[in-house]
Amino acid sequence: MAEKNKLTKIEKAWVLYDVGNSAFTMLACSLVPIWFKTLAIGTNPGQITSDQATAYWALAMSLITVVVALLGPVLGSYADTKDRKKFFFTTVLAIGVIGCFVCGFIKSWILFMAVLVITKVTYSSSQVFYDSMLNDVTTEERMDEVSSYGYAWGYIGSCIPFAVALVAYVLGPDMVGMISDSLSRIIGFGVTAIWWFVVTIPLLKEYRQLHYVERQQVSVGEIFAGIGRTIARMVKEDKKVFYFLIAFFLYIDGVGTIIDNCINIGTDLDLSTVGQVITLLLTQVVAFAFSLVFARLSRRFSTVTLIKVCIVGYFCVCLYALTLKSLLGFAILAFGVGMFQGSIQSLSRSYFSKIIPPENSGEYFGIYDIFCKGASFLGSFVLAAVKLAGGTINIAVASLVVFFALGYVFLSLADKQKNVR
Repeated sequence: MAEKNKLTKIEKAWVLYDVGNSAFTMLACSLVPIWFKTLAIGTNPGQITSDQATAYWALAMSLITVVVALLGPVLGSYADTKDRKKFFFTTVLAIGVIGCFVCGFIKSWILFMAVLVITKVTYSSSQVFYDSMLNDVTTEERMDEVSSYGYAWGYIGSCIPFAVALVAYVLGPDMVGMISDSLSRIIGFGVTAIWWFVVTIPLLKEYRQLHYVERQQVSVGEIFAGIGRTIARMVKEDKKVFYFLIAFFLYIDGVGTIIDNCINIGTDLDLSTVGQVITLLLTQVVAFAFSLVFARLSRRFSTVTLIKVCIVGYFCVCLYALTLKSLLGFAILAFGVGMFQGSIQSLSRSYFSKIIPPENSGEYFGIYDIFCKGASFLGSFVLAAVKLAGGTINIAVASLVVFFALGYVFLSLADKQKNVR
């Protein structure tokens, strides 16, 4: 049994995977799109224009979302079978790490995009298995705290390999030609892949699947039929899970929209690009600190109460956007986002773990991942609609309060329902 304020060996190992995969997340959201355009744009045969590159990138990201949405529940359901979860997790981890490493050496933009799609699909699939492991690595009483530590250390840990990649990219060309653009790409992907794998080794050693379903081999058709029955059961009987998933989709859509459009917000206000990047890096530190704060608060307050605090916090952030004019205001907005960003995600993950049957956690988290990966498309549509209608970016961001208000309502409805588990 773990001491009250101390993580067990398996809990630490589980937290470390957040540290590993967050490094890839940070690289994929920042430098990878730049590297793709560097490979794709030009006048040589096979190269394309900037507009075409942007379109192909958007299509690839959409393809990844669709593939993960289809694979998540299926793989998760298979992984619920006895002794399968670790096997599936290790398999997608290996493919993702190898793909990340190989991306650094590819010079064809088409091949680069193909390998990147495979890498991101396997990365996202590993998240489904990883999230569903929470029921196996800790107790229900400690889920909020352990989940929060995962996000907290993930934020701060991801900065280490990213800093190496950023230095190689930004300073490399000025270091008397010591580091070329292609070599900086190799360093960035290489350091990230090694970091991702090395910090995952403890989890591969320590993890044991405690909750599972006893069954024989089943076909994909039977798996889909089972998922259909699970969804039908949620809608008809398990209202707690059903209402929570609606709430989660709404408020996480708002969260995802703000995160995905941070740079666009600053650009619309003609703010310094360098200032924005530095601010967003500092936001990682803010997210780390406040994820630890909420981890401590979870010992005294209920999960729903803390999620509601985060929702209200985001509601206020959206309203604050109406006053946004300067880089200082942008920094305040970004730090406000960072205060609740990790906590709302980690607490949602742990709350979901508590209200689902642990033996079917893979299947349920596959469904959960659909709602998570689909986040920000409605919010982005709202931003686009407001902008096209002639509104300012300030009004567009403030409009997102609707998602947080509705999310709060459905979360309250979920909290009032009986847990049929």
